Amino acid sequence: MKLVNIGFGNMVSASRMVAIVSPESAPIKRTIQEAKEKGTLIDATHGRRTRAVIITDSDHIILTYLQSETLANRILDDGAVDDGEDEDE
Repeated sequence: MKLVNIGFGNMVSASRMVAIVSPESAPIKRTIQEAKEKGTLIDATHGRRTRAVIITDSDHIILTYLQSETLANRILDDGAVDDGEDEDE
């Protein structure tokens, strides 16, 4: 399982991510508000401006201050941390 650093030492499992999107559009703003009401919103911005929104397969919405391109590069490069567990086990 690969863990991706989303800033401030916070990690997310790369295999659980469905999408990384910009927070600017009205549908994403609505999705964030709905997640807040349902209690499935995770704010990992530490008070900074939200620059990317991560949508997971468990319907959790994660806000991060990193840009979506930065997150994508961390998933593809060494920014992801392998915890030694195989997904098949």
